[in-house]
Amino acid sequence: MAFAFPDEWLPKSVLSLRDYSRQKFFHDLVAGVTVGLVALPLAMAFSIASGLTPQAGIYCGIVTGFLISLLGGSKTQIGGPTGAFVVVIAAIVAAHGVDGLFMCTVMAGILLVIMGATGMGSAVKFIPRPIIIGFTNGIAILIASTQVRDFFGLQIGKVPGVFWLRIETLARHFSSLNYAATVLALATVAILVVCRLVSNRIPGAIVALLAGTAAVVLFKLPVETIGSRFGGIPSGLPHFALPRFRADLIYGLLGPAVTVAMLGAIESLMSAVVSDRMSNDRHNPNVELIGQGVANIVSPLFGGLPATGAIARTATNIRSGAQSPVAGMIHSLTLLCILLFAAPLVRLIPMAVLAGILMVVSYNMGEWREIPQLLKLTKTDISVWLVTFALTVFADLTVAVEAGMILAALLFISRVASTTTVSQVTDDYVEDGRMHILQDKDIPYYATIFRIHGPFLFGATEKVAVVTANIHQLPPVVILRLRNMTALDSTGMFALEEVAKELHATGRTLILCGAREQPAQLIHQAEFEDIIGQENICENVQEALRRADDVFEKLEANAALGRE
Repeated sequence: MAFAFPDEWLPKSVLSLRDYSRQKFFHDLVAGVTVGLVALPLAMAFSIASGLTPQAGIYCGIVTGFLISLLGGSKTQIGGPTGAFVVVIAAIVAAHGVDGLFMCTVMAGILLVIMGATGMGSAVKFIPRPIIIGFTNGIAILIASTQVRDFFGLQIGKVPGVFWLRIETLARHFSSLNYAATVLALATVAILVVCRLVSNRIPGAIVALLAGTAAVVLFKLPVETIGSRFGGIPSGLPHFALPRFRADLIYGLLGPAVTVAMLGAIESLMSAVVSDRMSNDRHNPNVELIGQGVANIVSPLFGGLPATGAIARTATNIRSGAQSPVAGMIHSLTLLCILLFAAPLVRLIPMAVLAGILMVVSYNMGEWREIPQLLKLTKTDISVWLVTFALTVFADLTVAVEAGMILAALLFISRVASTTTVSQVTDDYVEDGRMHILQDKDIPYYATIFRIHGPFLFGATEKVAVVTANIHQLPPVVILRLRNMTALDSTGMFALEEVAKELHATGRTLILCGAREQPAQLIHQAEFEDIIGQENICENVQEALRRADDVFEKLEANAALGRE
């Protein structure tokens, strides 16, 4: 009897090919070529910002882009170098050299494979949202600070790696500003913004790259280019070479390797979630981590950087019509073709254009829109965000990751401990409970009730996905009973907001009922009533059912008017 490999451990590339067609290949071809062109300037920019040559980023995009699509657990995920790694890579190269970076990348890849193989793909959800926002805010500021020199064309030999020393150096040399480079960088930002406003389908990075390069060549602008700084990029296939193994570096690289693995896991799974929402699919987190791990083990063998899922490129891939992981493989082959046949042209690309592109990338990855919402939450959530943000910017990303995990553990213990209560059962308590019980309530056909039982904190929030799993089969009114939800945090609050938005997008009404003191207070602080309406937050299930009657009557009345 032949052994059948379980689907749960098969890559999405294998599963997608079961019903593959010529039409799907055409869509994948268009999407793959498009995202491959978009990936070119980003791959070079991330590599340069990390302190390496531009071709290292292209090699990484080719090798890891192909392997992540081939072996990963997401249908439309695009892998490659990303901004999340820029700061940590620069620190590793500064401390341990390129050999240290390659060793660290292999170690991180092994950790990712172990995480995926042992079923820890879902463990990333145990990181609270304030910590993730703190990371991304801090990394965005650090990336932007590394691009100031090229953005303004400042004459600085070497920019310090420490943030405050970097700012001091940039301020001291700001008088050496190059006006041509500054105008070029500002024009790049403007092109990216305009393209985004006109249509998400327009690859703004490619438009800016071509326009900026053409301007430098035609008008002979006195700005630094890839050719003047690096001598261009070598044409031909990436060369296979085993990294030099140094046993003396292993201990010092353990912390950075864990940081790279954690950042890779967080970024890739966040990107996969975005991919799921846009493509109406469901990724396999464990297979995704195995694919990411293998890609990171192989990348240094060809002189590449650490890699993970890239949210912006993944979104571009889906908007361009991608149907399967084949699009990601074509994206990788597109980069390879550019390397083989257009390498001499790459030397003409201005550094100011790449700096402008990275400035926009750093802004987009910063999660800035989350901050006003975060400031409405508890002092604990705000303090966790501030500590993580400050450590990321002013200390070290490895320290920030370690401190973030400790804070997550302490926060979880504190929140769970606060849910324990001891109280006497009184007549009033029994009478009050009658309004919340379901046994004597008549639930109409146009409403359904889901309940959350226990603390709804980070680590448990993905369970609420059951509400929208079969969203088109739900009745017009969905009631979420919170009577037995003992605690709520910002990550849980964010999950509830996502459910409310998904239901609203399909014309359904969400009603919350029975929230206890702490969850009710946080729901009010987060201004959740602005999302679903104050009238849809009820004290008990009896009141929620009355509200469901009102909602359905209005729907019936509107439908009758529409028929007349």
